Amino acid sequence: MKRFVKDNGLTLFFVAILLLALAGQSFAGMAEFNSQQLASGQEAVSYGHYLLSSDFAVDVAENWQSEFLQFTLYIVATVYLVQRGSSESKEPGSQGLESDEEQKVGPYADPDSARWAKAGGWRLAVYSWSLTLVMVTIFPLSWLAQSIAGRAAYNAQQLSQYSEPVSWLGYLGSSDFWSRTLQNWQSEFLAVASMAIFAVYLRQRGSPESKPVGSAHTTTGQEG
Repeated sequence: MKRFVKDNGLTLFFVAILLLALAGQSFAGMAEFNSQQLASGQEAVSYGHYLLSSDFAVDVAENWQSEFLQFTLYIVATVYLVQRGSSESKEPGSQGLESDEEQKVGPYADPDSARWAKAGGWRLAVYSWSLTLVMVTIFPLSWLAQSIAGRAAYNAQQLSQYSEPVSWLGYLGSSDFWSRTLQNWQSEFLAVASMAIFAVYLRQRGSPESKPVGSAHTTTGQEG
């Protein structure tokens, strides 16, 4: 168990704070929701009821879809684009998918490489893009979840104000849907752009996300 925790500490740490953040969001969200319920003359709901509500679901899904979009774009963009001096980038001139020898696939695979990395044909093609394929699958599913939960929450508000509910397609074209979506996208793009350029000039000793402290600003792709 100690070995497992030590070897997977980074993942376990972020899963733990994810659950804590979700719990905090659920309690804060319920308090806000019930405050609005009481202000409009309606009954407060229980914690369990709020966890299953569209209001909670849309708030979670809109954050998740933007995160997976961020990583999808970042993974693919770093194949073809570079940022000179950044530890987050490949060396200028190495853009592209690289050779089989550089990627250690097929006849160039290491003895302990994954079996599909040693294979050819469709298995190697799928495995070569497996990370992007997973992200590309999760992003639209979470975005779909946001649209479904968002429509339900939006229509509940519409009905409480004696207004007409909207269809799913109608909600996709609404300002509520795009406001929720774009406010998350812009924050993700800002974070990635900031990390790419900050890593050129700033350092964090001991972190693989940073160059070694003494590296020149123009050194690219080197990890500390």
